[in-house]
Amino acid sequence: MNTVQLNLQTHQENYTGLKKIGLSILSIGLLFFLICFTSATKFNPILFFLLSIGLSIIGGLIFFYAQYLSNPIEGIKKNGAMFMSVTNKGLLGWMLAVFFTGFYILLYWFPETFVNLNLIFDWLSYNIRNLPSDQWFLYSALYTIAVAVMGVRMIIHNRHNRYQIIRTISVIFFQLIFAFIIPNILVLLNEPGYYFSYFWPLKYEYLFPSNFDYLLNSKGHLAVFMLFWSTIMSFIALPILTYYFGKRWYCSWVCGCGALAETLGDPFRHLSNKKLIAWKYERWIIHSVLVAITLLTALLWLNSYYKGEVLGEVSNSFSRVYGFVIGAAFAGVAGVGFYPLMGGRVWCRFGCPLAAILGILQKYFSRFRITTNGGQCISCGNCSTYCEMGIDVKAYAQRGQNIIRSSCVGCGVCSEVCPRGVLKLENGPIKGRYELNEEYLR
Repeated sequence: MNTVQLNLQTHQENYTGLKKIGLSILSIGLLFFLICFTSATKFNPILFFLLSIGLSIIGGLIFFYAQYLSNPIEGIKKNGAMFMSVTNKGLLGWMLAVFFTGFYILLYWFPETFVNLNLIFDWLSYNIRNLPSDQWFLYSALYTIAVAVMGVRMIIHNRHNRYQIIRTISVIFFQLIFAFIIPNILVLLNEPGYYFSYFWPLKYEYLFPSNFDYLLNSKGHLAVFMLFWSTIMSFIALPILTYYFGKRWYCSWVCGCGALAETLGDPFRHLSNKKLIAWKYERWIIHSVLVAITLLTALLWLNSYYKGEVLGEVSNSFSRVYGFVIGAAFAGVAGVGFYPLMGGRVWCRFGCPLAAILGILQKYFSRFRITTNGGQCISCGNCSTYCEMGIDVKAYAQRGQNIIRSSCVGCGVCSEVCPRGVLKLENGPIKGRYELNEEYLR
């Protein structure tokens, strides 16, 4: 063992005790979290919040600090990801998948399960919106906590990369402010709850006629602004921003679904399927969802125009089926529950209709691309392995071809795990961006 290896091993051993402390505190917090499903929370809800959520956060942060600072070498390190049971579809990975999936099934269809757990969030709910906690406040609070805590993990892990740090801070900010605090403050002000970081067709009901009527009949001018915001962002701002920056401006910097995928789902990014058959399924499924929600929205508006006299029952039944199959089972249960089995971008890759629209714009009408220096590629495969969208990045790099895929969310991890600096995220002229970089192929 040379001197460098010995110093690195010693450095890592210095953090071993701290990691054990963090895991111990995290385990105690998770134990109290399970206890919170019982009536024990009635005795002192705030105490149980501190013992469950508080200790889990503290333990997790201590572990992440020790885990990633134990390696002083610059660069994004994924050491051990292929050998740990929880991140390589081992027994712990399957157990975690069952836990996530079960949580979402209970959340959507058996909310009474969370009656006691809701109590530990009552203090927060009353302070923000002057109402007791319910299943959706509980979910949004846990969702935001997960993004924030795992976001801090991302920042520590990627501390040598400015792009990743800023991007992670961005998704934490939009989830905390635009998807949690502002919607709940609106409820406190007797205004409709509204998520300003979600747009049609991802938040599909925002452009439904029933939602238009509800907002227009609400008191105050803020509801009218919500309608204006939804329309402008969905049909004007999205295409313009995608033209200049690609879909990454939304999918990797703003979207709440992307925020959870980029933080909680990051340890599983290498599990995305890179096979050609997966790409074929991806294209068919995601564009089918886009067609379905477009038809549903058109049917509802047609039905509204004719006062329910045309296709009324058909559109209502279609709406219920879409909400159950896509809005709940796909986006929620499978979208997050399958993180430990299929990577963190299951919903974004295979189901999100907004991602489908942004992908079409990115592929044909955007300045964004990932340029490649094929002459420097050593075919290590890191870029393809850690692409959460299942893109075979290495194949493009070896040909010296720009990567312009509709599914690419511009997370930039492929560029950061490359040991030779072959890949670079850039914006440039649309003309000629599909051409091979001949100078690197000689």
